[in-house]
Amino acid sequence: MTAGSSRGTRAVAAALCTVTLVAGCASGSGADGPTSHPTQDLSITAEVGERFTLSLPENASTREHWLVVAPRPDASVVRAADRGYEPADDGKSVGGGGTLVLTFEATGRGSTRIVLLHCTFPTAQTAACGGGAGPSLTSTPKAEPEKVTYRVDVR
Repeated sequence: MTAGSSRGTRAVAAALCTVTLVAGCASGSGADGPTSHPTQDLSITAEVGERFTLSLPENASTREHWLVVAPRPDASVVRAADRGYEPADDGKSVGGGGTLVLTFEATGRGSTRIVLLHCTFPTAQTAACGGGAGPSLTSTPKAEPEKVTYRVDVR
């Protein structure tokens, strides 16, 4: 297998991880762990006390990352519990990217939104993406970074 085809296989595997549910439905205190939601799963229903994750493709070596932005989720409904990173290929390849895993806990009944900003290079130099130093010298930035909004209903 060539290095190029190996990288392609890793990229496909990483992409599949972002659209597949990694864990089954479970409460946050269960042995199965939190419920996992891919980027495309924009509506989340949880029980009070349940933990759930949002899994997002991320690659810091290409200046790609995700941020939770305003308006922040209502803390009486959902709170951020953890932020982790799972490198592709067990972290053996430099610059291989991976998956950002954001864990939240349902704290009380109600509805709220979780808004994420997908900062990629080239992206407009917005303060939210750490910009503001001026335009890139190597390419033309996109107009604005992508925003993804999740609706969370806690029963």
